[in-house]
This record gives sequence, structure tokens and C-alpha cells, in this order.
Amino acid sequence: MHVPSLPLTFPIKLAYGSGQFAEGLKNGAMGTFLVFYYSQVLGMPGSLAGLAVGTALIIDALTDPLAGSISDHWHSRWGRRHPFMMASMFPLGICFFLLFAPPVRGDMALFVWLVAFTNLTRTAMTFYHVPHLALGAELTTDYSGRVSLVGFRMFFNVFGGFAATMIGFQFFFAPSAAFPVGQLDPSTYAPFAATLAVLMVLSIFLSAWGTRAAIPFLPKAVIEAPVSVLGVLRRTLIDMIAALRLPSFRWLFSGVLLVYLMIGTNTALDLYMYTYFWEFSSADVVKLMPSYAVGIMIGAIFGPMFQQRFGKRGALLFGTVWWAVLQVLPIMLRLLGWFPDNDSDLLLPLLMGIRVVQGMGAIQANVAFGSALADVADENELRSGRRQEGIFFSTSSFSSKFASGIGSFIAGIALDLIAFPRGPLVRTAADVAPDTIVHLGLVYGPLVLSFSFLTMWCYSHYGLTRERHAEILRQLAERRSA
Repeated sequence: MHVPSLPLTFPIKLAYGSGQFAEGLKNGAMGTFLVFYYSQVLGMPGSLAGLAVGTALIIDALTDPLAGSISDHWHSRWGRRHPFMMASMFPLGICFFLLFAPPVRGDMALFVWLVAFTNLTRTAMTFYHVPHLALGAELTTDYSGRVSLVGFRMFFNVFGGFAATMIGFQFFFAPSAAFPVGQLDPSTYAPFAATLAVLMVLSIFLSAWGTRAAIPFLPKAVIEAPVSVLGVLRRTLIDMIAALRLPSFRWLFSGVLLVYLMIGTNTALDLYMYTYFWEFSSADVVKLMPSYAVGIMIGAIFGPMFQQRFGKRGALLFGTVWWAVLQVLPIMLRLLGWFPDNDSDLLLPLLMGIRVVQGMGAIQANVAFGSALADVADENELRSGRRQEGIFFSTSSFSSKFASGIGSFIAGIALDLIAFPRGPLVRTAADVAPDTIVHLGLVYGPLVLSFSFLTMWCYSHYGLTRERHAEILRQLAERRSA
């Protein structure tokens, strides 16, 4: 196997990291607006919308290991990853636009459309995102260098999610005479989706083109005999099972499963919380949304120093608990009567400050997880003799998508269980019973914290230290030179 020797320069880091902007845009738009749009704007029952998004996520999750395994074994003059990155651009943009521009009406017709185009959008993104993740693990084998590279990627991921929300509220969901709550205007969603689709295509192209100089230096797939479709599926399953046999990966896989169960539930309810629990205007949301991204940027500066001092396991544990506690804290303080009222001038600045601090800590776990997966791929090469970054990142992505799907389903069921009213006439908190708003806060809050303890337990078992990784690289170098 050939170790990459292309210098990991700032332009390479920037080009690679900026490719995550597309994933951030997609996740930000679909996570924040999708269930709200189909349920609150188009009038689908919350449980049906949650079931559609959840089902689509689970089905889509199955394509992640397939994309990882196929790209691991791919041969071309453009290498293993770049052909998939380039080929996914336009299908992704078209499917994303159609997701927010359904030509059908009626609960079942909307349900079918939502399932179909959520799947198509996510599958197109999968065949870009999984090879892109794997590419990051191939660009360098340096323990600290991977922390830096993942830091770039995570910054653009968070920035993309923030940008999706900002673009929506700043340019498309502004209040009007007909729709004082701008996000309830159904006519704004198609142009919003078209704008984001164009930005996604540009992000993917610039990342693939900007990293093309690395292609000659990247590991090549072992030449194998052609296999049938069934053979590809069988090989993918074998690769997944082999990946999960590594204890270090198994604990990372389990931890991220629980993390995204929390995130999936909360993200599907974010817009409900902004609109009805906190009673924010579109302008308030625009002011709040940058806060988390600012925290990410500040925290990313200290990421290498933090992980140098505490290691990747310490960063995983700290970042996870930090995110969960600060996500729940304002909700619990409000429900206890110890937080400013919605008409207080202190409310928005206080929440903005909390979000900044939350982002500063949470980025430590995000960066540690991405770089830890790359280290696990080295451990696997020592064990099996094969470079399989794709299968590790895709199996992890499978875990996160599966859990996010379950989380979206939980959110939809919860909305129906608390009898949350739906439809365009439900415009402000005054249109919702006070007890229902309290129940919304309870769903959004304590459930998150309970899952964080299980996540900590999983991450506490991750044992691939800096010293062990250095030993793995030494043994790999000896094997290659033999």
C-alpha cells in the first residue's frame, strides 16, 4: 500500500473541508424545515410526516455501506473517491429541489412523495458524502493532521447548516401581511430549495476539483475479479461485519447511534420550539442561528490543543455531555420558572450566549470522532491488509442516519401524542394550548439528557490511543518496506 506523500497544505485542507458545506446545507434544510413544511404547512399528520422522514432515513442508511464498499474497491484514473463525488452533483440538486416542490396534495400522496424524494436526495448525497469522508482519511495518516483536517470539514458542515437556516429566514421566510410567521407561506419553499440546490452543486464541484492533485498519491484498490450485483451486496455485508468486529470501531458505532437519536429528535422539533415555545420571530431566529457556528469556530481553534491534552476519547466524552447539557438546560430552567420570559429583552442574548458556549465544547467531540474513525481504518489495515476507509465511514454514517430516522419518527409520534395542532391557521403560541407547549418542551428536553449518559458509556470503551496508533503506523511501515 502507498502512503500519501502530497503535503497537506492549506489549499488542500480548504478544498476538502469546503465539500462538507453541501452536506451541511442538506442537513440544515431537511432537519429544520422538512417535517415542519409537510406537517405544519401542508397539513400532514405529524406522525405520518415523521414516519415518512424516518422511513426514508432508515432505507437511505442501507446505501451508506454499499457506497463505502463500492468506492473502496473502485478502479479508475480518477482514483477511488473522486468519480463518485463528481457524479452525484446534479442528481442531488434536482432531487433536493423536487423534495420541497411536491406537485401532489392529500396525505397519502404527500407521504409517498416525501418518502421517495427524501430517499433519492439522501442516496445522491450518500454517493458523494461517503467517498468524501473516506478521502479525508486518505489525505494524511498523521494523528494530529487528521484532527486539523476534520476540523476544516466540521466547520463547513456546521456553517452549511447555519447557512441553510439563515438563507431561509433572511431571504425567503420573512413575515408578510398574509403570513406574519413567514415559514408558514407554502410558496416560498420551492425557490428556497432551488437556491440551496445550486449551492450544493457548487460546493461538491469545488471540493472534488480542488483535491484532484492528491489523486496520484492516494491508496489504490486491490485489483479483483469483477463481481455481480449480488456479489457487491454480499461483499458489502462481509465488510460491515468485519468492521464491527473491531472493538474500537464497535464502540464508536454504538456511541454515534445514540448521539443521532438525540439529534434526530431535537432537529425535527427545532422549528416548533423556535416558533411556539420561545415565540421567536424570523428576525430573532436569524440572530440566534449564527451563535452555534461562532462557538464552533472558536472551539475549533482550541481543538488540537484540547485533544493533545485529553486525547480523542476525552474529547468524545466531554463534547457529547457538553452539547447535551446545554441543549437541555434552557428548556428545563424555563419549565422550572428560572429563565427569562418570552417578552424579556434578556431572552435572545442569553440563548445566543448559551449556543456559543455549546458550540465551543461540542466541536471537540465532532472532530475527535472523525479523526478517530481514520485511525481505526489504519488499525484495520494492520489486521486485514486492506485500506477500507469507505466502509468504516459509511457504516458510521449508516448508524447516524438510522438513528436520525428513528428520532424523526419519535418526534412525529410525540407531536400527535401531545395533540399539537397543525395547519397554516396555527400561527403563534396563542393558537396552542399552554399545556401542549409545556409538553413540547418536555419532549425536547429530558429525553436528550438521558441518551447522553448511554453515549458516554459507549465512548468510554474506545481505547485507540495516540501511542497505540503510532505503533500501528510503525508496524504498517515495516510491512510495506518488507
